[in-house]
Amino acid sequence: MSKKRIASFYEQFSNEDQVLIPIFADPDSIASAMAVKRLLWRKTAGITITNINAIKRPDNQALVRLSGVKLVPLKEIDTTRYNRIVIVDSQPNHNEAFDRFQADVIIDHHPDTEVVSPYLDIRPKYGATATIMVEYLKSAKIKPSQKLATALYYAIKTDTDNFNRKAIYEDVLAFQYLFPFANLQIVRKIESAEMRNGFLKYFKIAIESRKKRKGWMFSHLESVPNPDVCVMIADFFLRIEDTSWSIVSGICGNKLIIIFRSYGYKRDAGKVAQKGFGEFGSAGGHKRAARAEVPLSNLKEIIDCQNGNKLSNWIINQIKKG
Repeated sequence: MSKKRIASFYEQFSNEDQVLIPIFADPDSIASAMAVKRLLWRKTAGITITNINAIKRPDNQALVRLSGVKLVPLKEIDTTRYNRIVIVDSQPNHNEAFDRFQADVIIDHHPDTEVVSPYLDIRPKYGATATIMVEYLKSAKIKPSQKLATALYYAIKTDTDNFNRKAIYEDVLAFQYLFPFANLQIVRKIESAEMRNGFLKYFKIAIESRKKRKGWMFSHLESVPNPDVCVMIADFFLRIEDTSWSIVSGICGNKLIIIFRSYGYKRDAGKVAQKGFGEFGSAGGHKRAARAEVPLSNLKEIIDCQNGNKLSNWIINQIKKG
């Protein structure tokens, strides 16, 4: 990465700034936010990382605990205290919770949504935002601590699915760079984090309600306590023989959540999500992994969301449009 880019990044901040980093907490966003915090250490008055989502996946909880990162839930944040906003591993229109923020800095690896900000670094070809952040650290001549290196290492590992998903040479270089600094024992602890017993009933519902057609598996779980339930089951379904697409939906609070996973042979999961559900809410992602979040209020004139069968059929028809 050029010296000009890291200099431009630092030009966005002053010693008096209070910086807020809102994230949709997952391994890549957590690690990337940690990297931003390290880059700005002693260069600003204060830095806070806030999660806009509840963290309930056992592996993500383990990552937060073992990396020592401090996350403050958004509901506990007084946003008026902060005069600089940094968004990493996301873009403002990816989630309505970002609407309240006017981002000064956006660093992301998802497809460009034509967002406008004083400082933008969007690289859709990269497999992980963590890779980009490694380049920032190297340009700033900062050697990552063991906890930061471990978080970044794990983020690249998960976002590229052990390099089975989209990745480029820069991802490999970053992964190799982090290897000597990372604690692999902590990585194994995170990966082997125990699943809660309460999640098992959703696997039962998913298996009993699944629909399989020409290589794709779909299941609607109706009400779920957290979107991560859909994520775990979508990942699980993709491992089943002859399944090249896995799509799992559920209603969480006042939103319809739809998770897409695929091997990306032909159709692009991000485009399928956007074309099928973008007009109703936020939708998009990568070729092999995507997500849609639709407020139920946007569907009340279209479908009875309390009728599981009707909602399932509507979702399937929207997927076909994509």
